[in-house]
Amino acid sequence: MPWTYIVECRDGTFYVGSTYDIERRISEHNLGFGAKYTRPRARRPVRLVWCAEFNRMDEAYWYEKQIQGWGRDKRVALIEGRLDLLVELAKSRQRYDDVIGKLAEAAADEDHADPGP
Repeated sequence: MPWTYIVECRDGTFYVGSTYDIERRISEHNLGFGAKYTRPRARRPVRLVWCAEFNRMDEAYWYEKQIQGWGRDKRVALIEGRLDLLVELAKSRQRYDDVIGKLAEAAADEDHADPGP
């Protein structure tokens, strides 16, 4: 069955991936045959901190890509099973994105302002 997984690297960073064989894939990461991100010795060994099983690989891959777009706090909330916190972090991210968008619009408006006579 397909899996989406998160491993914690020795340096404290997270790597998100998907696979059909979770045990084999973790072993590959630890042997330096996994993803380019986990190959450096500074990141190995890795340890599995979260995984979810899916019916189809495209579902596992889609969820992998979704999690890859998340920040560290949101990944930690998922690992800890704090689904309530996931919702709050998503809302705070949306507010942050809204503020950044408004700042960008204001800057663009200033760039296109009529300098006058």
